[in-house]
Amino acid sequence: MNYFVGVDIGGTNMVCGLTDAQGNTLKLAKIPTEAAQGSAHVIGRLGQAIRELVAEAGVTIEAVGTGVPGFVDPERGLSVLAANLGWRNLPLADELSKELHGIPVFVNNDVRMYVYGETVAGAGRGFKHVLGITIGTGLAAAMINDGQLYYGAGGRAGELGHITLEEEIPYRCNCGLTGCLETVVSASGIARQAKEAIGRGEPTVLAERFPGDEVAKLTAADVSKAYDQGDPVAQRIMEHTGRLLGKGLASAITLFSPEVIIIGGGGAQAGERLFKPMRAEMERTSLDFYWKSLKIKAAERLEDAGVVGSALYAMARLQS
Repeated sequence: MNYFVGVDIGGTNMVCGLTDAQGNTLKLAKIPTEAAQGSAHVIGRLGQAIRELVAEAGVTIEAVGTGVPGFVDPERGLSVLAANLGWRNLPLADELSKELHGIPVFVNNDVRMYVYGETVAGAGRGFKHVLGITIGTGLAAAMINDGQLYYGAGGRAGELGHITLEEEIPYRCNCGLTGCLETVVSASGIARQAKEAIGRGEPTVLAERFPGDEVAKLTAADVSKAYDQGDPVAQRIMEHTGRLLGKGLASAITLFSPEVIIIGGGGAQAGERLFKPMRAEMERTSLDFYWKSLKIKAAERLEDAGVVGSALYAMARLQS
């Protein structure tokens, strides 16, 4: 039996998972990232967590795959820019391999690993052309084309959240552009719209639940709850957000012609509140032969898709 470890590195926590060659997760470990203490500290803790995970299972691993936020160079194993971690041109694969006494380590973008995991061992099984998106703090995407990860020039493909719609989105994004889709279509974007509505004095149950400074605690999940109670402000926010997501995806399916779109991330928990207007907008703004054959599915592996994707990516790289 061959075993692999997949790692999903986030700004707050890191998750390590031991898997078999079929993508079954055998054991998981979650530890704080502690990025403020520097990359050497993070890599050291990660190496220790992997060694302990493998020792507890009593197995030998073939390779490690690591999903990292931001821009990466998979061929050289570099974290080119991970702003939330403070990493730039970090030779992550080499450094982690040293911690693991020479075990091969492969590095890729965390969203690509999430979508790869869903494609080979989740909602995308059986499809060769998959567009996966994650709705969280931001909006990200990755594409599987003919069974292979699609990178684009410079490995920069997939930034769905930075499609700009200036005529409909007034916000300035952290990237420096104005009108980026993710400033609205994200968990943080949904919450911000609700907070602004409260600030304008619009009548909503959310204003009663989050008076004064309490409004800072309002989340996208609270907007979903208000939606279910028939709150007109919450329903308008979800309708608007879903419609803009549909507009972005209509462009994406016209460019890439996927067989299936897989939607994951915390913001996707809004479900049909968001997806109904999304589908209506996609149908309205895309040609029939893109739309009618397209499947739209929720992610299956909500907790470990990134870990499984990283592990199976490492297996594929090792074999190639």
